[in-house]
Amino acid sequence: MTLKELIARLKALKTEATAILDEADKSNEGELTQEQEAQYDAKMDEIGKVKASIDRLQKLDAVDDTVDELESSSGRRAAPNVAGSQARVRDNREDDPTAGFTGLGDFALAVQGACMPGGDRDDRLNILGAPSNFHQENGSSDGYEVPPQFRNEIIEVMAGTDDLANMVDTEPTSSNQVTLLADETTPWGAQGIQASWAAEGQKMDPSRLETEGRGVKLHKLYAFVLASDELLEDAPRLNQRVTRGAARAIQWKRSEAIMTGTGSGQPLGYMKSGALVSVAKEGSQAADTILAENVAKMYSRMLPSSLSRAVWLANSDILPQLMTLKIGDNLIWTPPSSGFQGAPGGFLLGRPIIFSEHATTLGDKGDLQFIDPLGYYMPTKQGGVKFDSSIHLYFDYGIQAFRWTFRCGGQTYLSAPVAPAKGNNTKSHFVVLDERA
Repeated sequence: MTLKELIARLKALKTEATAILDEADKSNEGELTQEQEAQYDAKMDEIGKVKASIDRLQKLDAVDDTVDELESSSGRRAAPNVAGSQARVRDNREDDPTAGFTGLGDFALAVQGACMPGGDRDDRLNILGAPSNFHQENGSSDGYEVPPQFRNEIIEVMAGTDDLANMVDTEPTSSNQVTLLADETTPWGAQGIQASWAAEGQKMDPSRLETEGRGVKLHKLYAFVLASDELLEDAPRLNQRVTRGAARAIQWKRSEAIMTGTGSGQPLGYMKSGALVSVAKEGSQAADTILAENVAKMYSRMLPSSLSRAVWLANSDILPQLMTLKIGDNLIWTPPSSGFQGAPGGFLLGRPIIFSEHATTLGDKGDLQFIDPLGYYMPTKQGGVKFDSSIHLYFDYGIQAFRWTFRCGGQTYLSAPVAPAKGNNTKSHFVVLDERA
């Protein structure tokens, strides 16, 4: 096929792929069915092949241009070094993770100029071009893929925050749904793998691994930010505010879902999980108070295997209550070894306290929590595979805007608290203090 035919085919494929996404938006709120996903993937595969063919022809054209320049400058035809060899020219700007831009703000200004009526298109935008898996419309809406370096900066900011999303057990996946194989049996229970004593010559009774497959769906989470013309004119401010602001907003929503997510259109939080253990208040306990007995009972309900990893998660409103708690004459809250200078939450019964805005205020259920974060499973979509998991800068109808979209899911490993070998008090990775009204 000629270059013109290939470009025409690329446009047709793009229109067909866009139609699939539009149909999903109308019929299923953006969720692709298996059939639609297969059709979309096939279009993307063909788009990749057509783009590769276009690249090959363009590189040949670049060779011709280079030869013409050499002939023009030397006044004679350049002879090959080896008989039959051909000159090869490669644009290595594609290897630059920044695509030649100094920052996200510099990139945004270039896109703004390209999208303005009569605006000049920055040549650096041609290095990456519009991604083949990016949903583009005809007319005044356009999109450009953010260079990899700046996508990584956003991810690094998210990973650099001290929040629940960085504490739980995460796993990357290329699928929109994963199966969590859970084994909730115990060595002392009647199910699962068992060990038994046997006399000489006695027949051995077999046991087997009991696993339950639970589907964990990855849900779409996005940050869509409008930027004023004034802000767009100031690249450093744009880079700082938009990049870090979007990262913090996304991280907040992820962490909030880990704790209180409903499981409908978002991850299932441990506060809504069947695995949660809630410790009731004492019989004569006053409203909006925390007693040493509350703390001791919460500590006893943590799985013994998780005690070395468990942390206290608390709203800072409860700190005055914690600092005066005693068992006998001994305080059960202690400051860190470095003292109060730059101190975090200190320690409660030897385990660290992390203050979090996700925890409820004093007196409400969950103002004090004792958790093992690794008891929560959160699969996340691998970046750069699908549009939903890529990070793009999007400009719509002359309005400058940023949109970051990716997918994550989550639920607790346990579906219910674990029954102990002896006694009646169940244990879990997640223990909270009940309401004291």
